[in-house]
Amino acid sequence: MFYGAMKLSVGNGLKLAFRPWVEGLEHVPVEGPAILASNHLSFSDSFFLPAVLDRKVTFIAKAEYFTSPGVKGKLTAAFFKGVGQLPVDRSGVRGAGEAAIRSGLEVLAAGELFGIYPEGTRSPDGRLYRGKPGGLARVALRSGAPVVPVAMVDTEKIQPPGQVVPKLMRPGIRIGRPMDFSRYQGMENDRFIQRALTDEVMYEIMRLSGQEYVDMYATAAKRQLAEEAKRKADAEKAAKEAGREAEKQADQDAGRGASGRPRHPGGRPAGPAARLAAVRRRMSERDRAA
Repeated sequence: MFYGAMKLSVGNGLKLAFRPWVEGLEHVPVEGPAILASNHLSFSDSFFLPAVLDRKVTFIAKAEYFTSPGVKGKLTAAFFKGVGQLPVDRSGVRGAGEAAIRSGLEVLAAGELFGIYPEGTRSPDGRLYRGKPGGLARVALRSGAPVVPVAMVDTEKIQPPGQVVPKLMRPGIRIGRPMDFSRYQGMENDRFIQRALTDEVMYEIMRLSGQEYVDMYATAAKRQLAEEAKRKADAEKAAKEAGREAEKQADQDAGRGASGRPRHPGGRPAGPAARLAAVRRRMSERDRAA
């Protein structure tokens, strides 16, 4: 009931404000279990797709959304539960992946739609990355449910990372024909079958989305980008420090006269005898003034 209320309020609000366009809506089964396998460009993907579907779709979301402390944390958890999100631990704890698979199988066993992002995380740059084979393939082969490829289009432009206020523009959703993998039934633990099935789905997503495909995992790409950003920041910091040191040295070289060290007219520092004479002159001037 809460899902229906959230769909009416949030879903209709999204459709009214952003007017997302949809192609291939007829490919989503009217009833029975199905897996919606989508690219992942934005935090909002899990809201736009359910908004345009008549049926409930359940996604998995990182557990931190459900366990944050305080009033805000409780409201966030209630919101994600209300829009059909299931918590999954993505910290690398042993057994977390299997727990996510079990959650998906339970949704499908109930005859509902289960949404999954084969890339495992959002794309860092709008390109399509290699799908992780374990989750999608094992859920599809254990459940026997068809896989419906989905392409989210331009959702990353609505609210890029760091932008608080979303940009009002029309995102798109392109849905492909259901894919049947019954020929692989009983082989869900075969790594080569998992890879083949996942690659087949990713190819369909690439065809639907028109994205450039990168044959590496998005998590690895994010690490590379973070390392490059750190190296750049370190280099800029080192350059600034070197510049400050150079300015400081230049000021010291140019301002030695200000510390009481006499200089010849040519600008070179005076020798010991000249400095002693200058000190005597200043003492004599003070005595006369007294």
